[in-house]
Amino acid sequence: MKRVVVTGIGMINSLGLDKESSFKAIVEGQCGIKSISSFDTTEHSVTIAGEITDFDPNTIMNPKEVKKADRFIQLGLAAAKEAMADAKFDAAYEAESFGVSSASGIGGLVVIEKNSVIVNSAGPRKISPFFIPSALINMLGGMVSIEYGLKGPNLSSVTACAAGTHAISDATKTMMTGGAKKMLVVGAEAAICAAGIGGFSSMKALSTRNDDPKHASRPFDAERDGFIMGEGAGSLVLEFYEDAVARGAHIYGEVVGFGESGDASHITSPSLDGPLRAMKAAYEMAGRPKIDYINAHGTSTPANDKNETAAIKEVFGANVPQISSIKGQIGHCLGAAGAIEAVVCLMAMRDEILPPTINLENPDPDCDLDYIPNVARKFRAEYTMSNSFGFGGTNGSVIFKRV
Repeated sequence: MKRVVVTGIGMINSLGLDKESSFKAIVEGQCGIKSISSFDTTEHSVTIAGEITDFDPNTIMNPKEVKKADRFIQLGLAAAKEAMADAKFDAAYEAESFGVSSASGIGGLVVIEKNSVIVNSAGPRKISPFFIPSALINMLGGMVSIEYGLKGPNLSSVTACAAGTHAISDATKTMMTGGAKKMLVVGAEAAICAAGIGGFSSMKALSTRNDDPKHASRPFDAERDGFIMGEGAGSLVLEFYEDAVARGAHIYGEVVGFGESGDASHITSPSLDGPLRAMKAAYEMAGRPKIDYINAHGTSTPANDKNETAAIKEVFGANVPQISSIKGQIGHCLGAAGAIEAVVCLMAMRDEILPPTINLENPDPDCDLDYIPNVARKFRAEYTMSNSFGFGGTNGSVIFKRV
């Protein structure tokens, strides 16, 4: 099958509105987690998140279109625009063979919450006609395809926190099997609202370290007490290697392996078997190369970090790669996490530097690997892996190779 490479990337999160500022802040160990400002948290037990506070959707969309799109779509379109500009398509592309693979775990929760209040307080006739289109997860791919006139396959992954990674593997499979010549991948999430924070909080999934937001998300640390909600988007342009070379495109990396699995175990608690099989499948597909770096799922929850560590040990044995989680810096962006973290893997390869795991001060004895604690590390990685695991027991891993 033909080789699939990445020629454009984009990213937005609580540390930056573009890939360069975001990655620079991540490498420097900065933290974008702070007190929530988008709604009143007075009655909430969790009041902090990785919130994007300086994003104006009118800068990337026609103001008339802004009201038709939930915040997750707006963030996704911002990342997609950066990725498409980065890919530098100077000549016209074949619209019919250029598809979209989008992803979100929850989608338009903000607009769902808003219109639920409206229907109960003012009645059904006051519901916005844009409510349903704004809330639909696949409308992210729909609006991105309209923006660029992309008429190839229009796919959408809705697999909780593994969605962004699955969108990459779905796009790659589509190309490898002849369904498209190019694919634009975009994963986005914006669930920082009263219902989102309240819902995850009621599950006891979130950290309650409200008085110390910069140190609240602590992947692999013994004192971790839950994840922090983040929001943002990541985007990747995929095309065939020979096409990228022919047009002189910059190649960030090649997609050489991906793996997917299901736990069939518990709706929220991870199993060892599921993540292990996803990583192993990606590793085998890539030809069992020396993986230099893993961007871990690393949520800062007691269950995930211990479980992921055990799975990594099982897959790699004595050759465990260097590992880090960026969720201490930007929070857990749910369905966008896999796309954002894939972009980080590619930029780490480009800049020859591995991002740190911040707030790792008291290592958990059950998490005893090299997590690049607190300070970024200069290193030329040839192969990087990104892991994503989601509620419902859905898992995904993807491997990139330097070209």
